[in-house]
Order: sequence, then structure tokens, then C-alpha cells
Amino acid sequence: MKKGIVDILRGKFLISSDAPKNWTFIIFTSFLATVMIASAHSADRKVHKVAALNEEVKELRSQFVDMRSDVQKLKLESTIRESVKEDGLLPSENPPKKIKVKAKKS
Repeated sequence: MKKGIVDILRGKFLISSDAPKNWTFIIFTSFLATVMIASAHSADRKVHKVAALNEEVKELRSQFVDMRSDVQKLKLESTIRESVKEDGLLPSENPPKKIKVKAKKS
């Protein structure tokens, strides 16, 4: 067993008579390792992109909530009265009257 380990450490398996078989295996495993590393990097890149997009979604959602509350405040009657008061418009003293239209019978 000691001789087998020493032969491996010296690289005899690379120069022996069945070396081409060993070389093809080494090249194949190197290729698979490269593909695996590239795949892992690609997956990490996608995970980081998803995390960044989730943060952007949270930020946009909070902006939406803020804007919606601002719009709701602007739609209040008191806010509208304040803004049109500057233009000289005041609420009507008389309540509105309902107009009924009767259809003509032919």
C-alpha cells in the first residue's frame, strides 16, 4: 500500500502504459469541475439579483402606500375648500336642486 501511495505522489500513473485512459479521465473530471463552478457562480448571481429585486419591490410598495395616503388627504372636502379659497371660490349657500326630465310619450 505504501508503494501505491508513493507511485501516485510521483505521478507514475500519468506516464505508465495506460496513461491515455488516465489523462482522459483527468480532463473529463476537470471539465465537470469547471462546469460545476460556473453553475454555482451563475446561481449565486441570480440569488443576489432576486434579493435586490425584492428590496426594490419593498421600497416601491412603501412609496405606493405613502402616495396613496397623500392622495386620500388631497381628496378630502376640507383640503379642496382650502385650495379653491385662494382662487376666490366659496361653497354654495343654497343646496343643489334635483332636475327631473320627463320623457315624451310618442
